[in-house]
Amino acid sequence: MDSQNSVSSSDPAEHLVGAVPDLTDLLAELRAGCPLPIVLSPHGRLADDWLPGWLRRCGVPPDGSAYRRLAGARIGGYAARLYPTASPARLRLLTALFAWFFMLDDEFDGVADPRQERLHRLAAEILALLRAEQPRTAQPGVVFVGPARRMLVGPWWVLDRSMPRWWRERFTDAVVEHLTGALREAANKASGHRPDPAEYVGLRRATSAANVAYTLIEVATGDPVPDAVFHHPRVREVADAGNDLLSWYNDLYSLRGDLLVGGGHNLVVAVADAGRMPIPEAVAEVARRWRTRLGLFVRCRAAVPSFGPAHDQAARALLDGIGNTVRGTIDWSAETSRYRPDQM
Repeated sequence: MDSQNSVSSSDPAEHLVGAVPDLTDLLAELRAGCPLPIVLSPHGRLADDWLPGWLRRCGVPPDGSAYRRLAGARIGGYAARLYPTASPARLRLLTALFAWFFMLDDEFDGVADPRQERLHRLAAEILALLRAEQPRTAQPGVVFVGPARRMLVGPWWVLDRSMPRWWRERFTDAVVEHLTGALREAANKASGHRPDPAEYVGLRRATSAANVAYTLIEVATGDPVPDAVFHHPRVREVADAGNDLLSWYNDLYSLRGDLLVGGGHNLVVAVADAGRMPIPEAVAEVARRWRTRLGLFVRCRAAVPSFGPAHDQAARALLDGIGNTVRGTIDWSAETSRYRPDQM
């Protein structure tokens, strides 16, 4: 097998970026072949228009790169795709949370050499706030301060008062999973460890924050999903397949940037490493896996059983929401500035 452009830990990132083919047609083909319906809230543009002012009120400097990356990324439009039935107020709340998660992602994943000690402290302080183990105002010596803290405190104050305790615990558990994955990825980068495809898929399900997005479906719909439904094995199969679909599509979309700062944390890179194959060949293999996973997703969703008249409406809203998360992430990737080369 020709390994002229295959991946190895000693390859210069710039050389690998140069080996990435133009993925425009492939991404459009995958998007066109997705049978999930496109749904969109009519309030997305209003949420996008609202977000810059909210960022400024949280203290994000309007002349800084973080503000530009968040204010111009059409995050309100993303929330509108994932939660099309949310009221305007709830959609603004979800947009604010998404903006915070994207800022957090930039902190953990946006650099090639993350500062592990600081990230561990940051994760611990975020969870302490969610668990009400520390005051809502920042205390001396903490690292979770400033705009990033205010961007979480406001939305969480609303959710803490409007959502039941069991939901808050479910959301916090999903955030724990996400932060644990982000810390593992940071440790991998620091040690130079590059995960193989099997390890990477499990890690990516955590770092994607898809499971966090799934918990927010109930915030948008107002239909509580009991644990027996949310954690049912058949529903979990759908959730995992959906997570893989949106994550792997994003890996294709952000491949160039991930080659520079990802430290091997991209499915294309993991496949290329494992198979000692050129980047273009690994791209084709990931696309093949994506199509296979899409078929699995459709079959798994059709196999979810009835939970009875008391819970079927909430179960259907959850399954529809997972589908919206997949479809919405795919479509939003093509319209946001977040994954453009000049934003990486």
